[in-house]
Amino acid sequence: MNILIHPTYFPSISHYIAMIKADSVTFEMEDNFQKQTNRNRMYIYSPNGVQLLNIPVKHAVEKHQKYKDVRIENDFGWQKNHFKSLEAAYRTSPFFEYFEDDFRPLFEKKHEFLMDLNLEVFQLVNDSLGIKIQPEKTSEFFHEASDYSDFRHLVNGKKDNSQLEEYTQVFNEKHGFINNLSILDLLFNEGRYAVDYLKNQQV
Repeated sequence: MNILIHPTYFPSISHYIAMIKADSVTFEMEDNFQKQTNRNRMYIYSPNGVQLLNIPVKHAVEKHQKYKDVRIENDFGWQKNHFKSLEAAYRTSPFFEYFEDDFRPLFEKKHEFLMDLNLEVFQLVNDSLGIKIQPEKTSEFFHEASDYSDFRHLVNGKKDNSQLEEYTQVFNEKHGFINNLSILDLLFNEGRYAVDYLKNQQV
């Protein structure tokens, strides 16, 4: 299966299931940016339940701006807030300390473009999972991608109805199992066992 999918900010678990099961992965690089999608947000399991972490972006003058041209608004110190939120959510998880030093530098850097950040995130997560995915990249945009299995809809969390098998989460006893969060939730709770979990799921 050859899939077409978006690079996103710490992708959802369903996103990774699609990629890990694919024979080849192609990243959509030529689409227009859409607000309120996982291009610049992720969902984690905080002490209070689901928490949205959103990257602020600079507003473009033109109405339609390409995703790859979107610049990050770095004046708000969002990186520090995101890392603090991850610490509060996962400090007591089995594997947070194991991966902490690998992830911290990412939140100490300032990327100009959202796409560059997301591509670096993708590589970092793959290294943490111990997997190799070498994506191709599109050079033009097609509404209908007949040569691929089209998974671009997963970028919009509201259109992603994946129901995943339960695994142990830090605040299970407080709020129960929360489905299809960021891949970080699975990684910090399951470590390298996350790969077996991903291979056993369906999207």
